[in-house]
Amino acid sequence: MNQTIQAMQATKSTADQEFFLSEFLGAKVIVAGKKVGKLADVVIKENGTLPVVTHFFVSMPFGVKALVPWEKVSEASPKGIVVADNDIGPYKGEPAENAVLLKDHILDKEIIDLDGQGLEVAYDIKLAQKNNKLYVSEVDLSKYGMLRRLKLIGLANFIYNLAESIREQTISWTLVQPLPEDLGRFHGTLKLNVLKEKLADMHPVDIADILEEVDHDQRVQLFKELDPEQASDTLEEISPNVQRDLVSSLSKEKVALLIDDMTPGQAADVLAVLPAPDAEDIIELLSEENAAKVRAIIEHQEENILDFATQDFLAFKPDETAEQVIDEYRCAARGKDVVMYLYVVDEAAHLLGVADIKEVLKADEKTLLKDIMTESVINLDADSTLKEASTMFTRYNFRAIPVTDEDNKILGVVPYRDIVGLKHHFVG
Repeated sequence: MNQTIQAMQATKSTADQEFFLSEFLGAKVIVAGKKVGKLADVVIKENGTLPVVTHFFVSMPFGVKALVPWEKVSEASPKGIVVADNDIGPYKGEPAENAVLLKDHILDKEIIDLDGQGLEVAYDIKLAQKNNKLYVSEVDLSKYGMLRRLKLIGLANFIYNLAESIREQTISWTLVQPLPEDLGRFHGTLKLNVLKEKLADMHPVDIADILEEVDHDQRVQLFKELDPEQASDTLEEISPNVQRDLVSSLSKEKVALLIDDMTPGQAADVLAVLPAPDAEDIIELLSEENAAKVRAIIEHQEENILDFATQDFLAFKPDETAEQVIDEYRCAARGKDVVMYLYVVDEAAHLLGVADIKEVLKADEKTLLKDIMTESVINLDADSTLKEASTMFTRYNFRAIPVTDEDNKILGVVPYRDIVGLKHHFVG
């Protein structure tokens, strides 16, 4: 490969970008500085987490076709596909019979779930260029994507400005089952793999994204497959309108079980989206202690910060080494509400300092925790108010703040997420 081509390849490898397939299709294909045809389709291969683009299928005058390998492309963008070689002749031909073409095989195909029920249509496909490779990253289900395909981008942007949510309706390709090797068995649908086989290993945020994308019946079915802890964590991540939809479809006893596993602040935030009588019915099923705290938050009768404090935080002794802390961390962090900060305490639970887990991971394994921790700890008092806590979070940008008594004993920790989500309770 001559130096010019090497320089062009180097440029391609550093250009990490994202495109939609609809923006690529029809792009001019350039060889030796001249346009030779247009991009007709993109060939992919499923050999990892995300499919990788292997060839560009080019349509040229007089019905001539060419299949250009990705490695022979020096520049790829909606503005044009530049072939590194000076002659496209060696690449003339058509894709193999079992090749997967994004336009022919994926676009406008229905997305179905494991039960065979249709969800949406694949209006477009997002491609991500990274480390000198081009991957299929997401399937676009949005009407915005459909309008983009039709080159009605002005109308699409107008609608987007009126209804922002329609622009972000994509499903990660990691949730799509592998396509059949024999494309003769491919019936024009993409099948998701998001029920029992996948949900147990997924992060609550990712599950929440899926639940917000599917219809009511599928949402309830998926949610019922979760174990109680995962369901509780997922419920916290879902948007209020979907929370309301889910909670109204579950028994009050089931909802109370999930709510009881949350911090009072999180529970109050979920219940706040429900009609007052329904929220009160669920509160009456909570443990006595949690019911009192949640009711106080929702009704705005008291704002003592201890109502928002959790006991599920990590506490370690000052003479433990970084190695010991790291060995204990995985088990100790299980089920905790605050896991990024390690609170250093003595035998009497006096707060001596705080350490960020990232600092512990970077420290020499024999370094003592007391030599890593920050001794000047910003804390809240037992009689601090919700407003004072909000002000402190805004000022210091912490993810959690400890609450201590007059003897500096740690009484609990207030997570930032519980305060930021409840500003509507005390603004004014």
